[in-house]
Amino acid sequence: MSRNWLRRSRKSEENVTSVQGDVSNLADLDRLLAQIKREKGRLDIVFANAGITTITPLAQITEGNYDALFNSNVKGLLFTVQKALPLMPDGASIILNASVVASKGSPDWSVYSATKAAVRSFARTWTTDLKTRRIRVERSEPGPYRHASLARHTSG
Repeated sequence: MSRNWLRRSRKSEENVTSVQGDVSNLADLDRLLAQIKREKGRLDIVFANAGITTITPLAQITEGNYDALFNSNVKGLLFTVQKALPLMPDGASIILNASVVASKGSPDWSVYSATKAAVRSFARTWTTDLKTRRIRVERSEPGPYRHASLARHTSG
């Protein structure tokens, strides 16, 4: 490792703040945004990524499972963006992390897929909602990748 890289890395750490919280808890979001406002004053880019999942067959989905996924992946994402808007200047950017599962029919992924379809819908509607402020709303839709924890749920 070069000494220059290490020096740059340490300098970057001086400009990083870690805040622990739960995106589905509005008080945690308020605390996060208040800290950002205090330390930086504004947000030029928001990358909203809330994506927990459980792989559950339709017949076994529980209310708790549904609530956990929708609270994090939909409610958390919506209120993260909404609460960030006052800190965002005109012309800022919002990037929502959706997923290809929103348009694919994958067995046992119905609740997660529905949350990501909501994210896709947010991107479409918020583009028009924020047009007058020239805030760009885009979405990223990453696809599947091979990972040992998912191997039993895939056919390849």
